[in-house]
Amino acid sequence: MTRALRSLVIGGGWLLANAVPVAATHSLGPMPTVPLVAADYVKSALAAREPIRLIDLRPSKDYEVSRLPQAQSIPLSELRNRDSEIPRVGLVVLYCTCAPGEDWHAYELLHVRGYRNVVVLAGGFSQWVERGYPLEKR
Repeated sequence: MTRALRSLVIGGGWLLANAVPVAATHSLGPMPTVPLVAADYVKSALAAREPIRLIDLRPSKDYEVSRLPQAQSIPLSELRNRDSEIPRVGLVVLYCTCAPGEDWHAYELLHVRGYRNVVVLAGGFSQWVERGYPLEKR
């Protein structure tokens, strides 16, 4: 069993050493917590060839220019109709350069549909780039 999978499952949810639950606010009030995973953890998991699926929620044109290594493009605007492409086992990391709260909406959509293996990349694509971590480019 891999390190990512070993750090799992308490009450059916993912528990990651680097995950940070965060509550946000919305015009309708506070939103539930979203499990965040640190860019350092994702980079280490990729380097160790851990089974991890990265989902790029940015528009397709942005994905074509550059993306996290091995990421799959499912633009936020298409997520509702393409969620069946996301595995229900193994760690799935969502990322984007979304407006505040949009990554939460993506997480919540998947969570409501029964996904319990999804986390959000803390700081999103921007933080990955700021840290100088590797990108795949066209």
